[in-house]
Amino acid sequence: MRDAFPRERWTEALPETAAFWLQMHAGFRAQQVQMAEAATRWRSGGLDPRGLHAALLPTLQAFLQHLDGHHRVESGHYFPQFRLIEPRIQTGLDLLDRDHDAIHAHLDALYHSAVAFHQSVAGQSPDAPDQGHRLADLLDRAAPSLIRHLDDEEDIVIPLMVLKGGAAA
Repeated sequence: MRDAFPRERWTEALPETAAFWLQMHAGFRAQQVQMAEAATRWRSGGLDPRGLHAALLPTLQAFLQHLDGHHRVESGHYFPQFRLIEPRIQTGLDLLDRDHDAIHAHLDALYHSAVAFHQSVAGQSPDAPDQGHRLADLLDRAAPSLIRHLDDEEDIVIPLMVLKGGAAA
């Protein structure tokens, strides 16, 4: 289906749900960039632990909550509908569901690391810099799989929504 409706044509009028889906993914990508920039400033010495805390944790908290909710809606609502609408994409949807599980492991690790970093900063612990580096490293490890997943998901879902119209929305 991607061949019938490639990315180059995604600037055309999209069904509302497809446009919303892309908007959500753009938001996740923007948050990913913002968090990576904070980690880069931290590593270059431009932020102390409190500065990293202020620059990173609010975005990370929103990111974790929104992405988890987004994946729950996809796996619980959209993907089962898509399986019925277009049986040819079963393998792709299976891949996306497995990605959700793998990404959830990253989200869980990020959450626990963020809590440990927050507690060390709030408690003025001497291990705050180490906790900050652990969190920045986890962000680096999670980013490629998340970005790849967003791309893969769009390549499967957006053409389906366009080509199948309201049935896929």
